[in-house]
Amino acid sequence: MPVNLSIKNVPDDLAEGLRRRAQRAHRSLQGELMAILEAAVHGPRILSPAEALEVVRALGLTTEKGATEMIREDRDAR
Repeated sequence: MPVNLSIKNVPDDLAEGLRRRAQRAHRSLQGELMAILEAAVHGPRILSPAEALEVVRALGLTTEKGATEMIREDRDAR
């Protein structure tokens, strides 16, 4: 059964950093916090080649140039 968690008195700069991180990942704040918790508990997830291909296709990447542009946009947003 899922549990509700609450974090109180989060400093404004930390909360804003989390919001920006969630936006870059195209997630809600709740989704980003869940991803952070999952990574902390389970460690980084290693994708199979088929899963990696699925992610690439979902992102709409068809060429190396498209991937390079997406990475550059993400870096510039930081």
